[in-house]
Amino acid sequence: MREQCKFKCYIWELPVRWCHWINAMCIVILAVTGLFIGNPYSIGRSASAFSMGWIRFIHFTAAYLFTVSVACRVVWSFIGNKYAGWREFFPLATARGREKMRKMMRYYLLLDKQVPETVGHNPLATTAYASLFLLYIVMILTGFALYAEHAPGSWMFRTMGFMYALVSSQGMRLIHHLSMWFIFGFVINHIYSAWLMDIKEHGSEISSMFSGYKFTVHKED
Repeated sequence: MREQCKFKCYIWELPVRWCHWINAMCIVILAVTGLFIGNPYSIGRSASAFSMGWIRFIHFTAAYLFTVSVACRVVWSFIGNKYAGWREFFPLATARGREKMRKMMRYYLLLDKQVPETVGHNPLATTAYASLFLLYIVMILTGFALYAEHAPGSWMFRTMGFMYALVSSQGMRLIHHLSMWFIFGFVINHIYSAWLMDIKEHGSEISSMFSGYKFTVHKED
């Protein structure tokens, strides 16, 4: 079979790559410190008396950075290139997107042997990303609502007032904790899927999140 010609295309712009890796770093930091906050234990006699304070400080700092990163990614979905655009996250809204979704589903269900090439986002992945961003928003809202409880009457407490009306403090802690495990599940699937597509498509799926470039069969304008 004749080998197909591959074209090098600039897909992932710098802000997209920065947000991707900042989010990944923050998720790890927030998970580790969050588990410690939820179930604190002694870390030895040599530890500082303010060790729990430092853990909380790191958690809150990462939370602010994560929030800014998520906000920047949302903004970039309106001003970035077509691969980063918000429409990519709703493939079922267009006939072309539904067709791409159908082909990708056939591949994952082992009905087709040849993986359909996707220049930008995998249509199944973008649907998962949209759900992931909803989880991000839930994590941010519940996290800041819990954080604001230390200062009743503050601007943050007043801003998050609707959260206290909807969910109890314990309920927010439970939602915050469960959302973390859902994000863990996504991360595991995300790493596996990226590795699988990198092997099957030969398009530098993983390295593209460092360089921004992918290799595609179809040349893009």
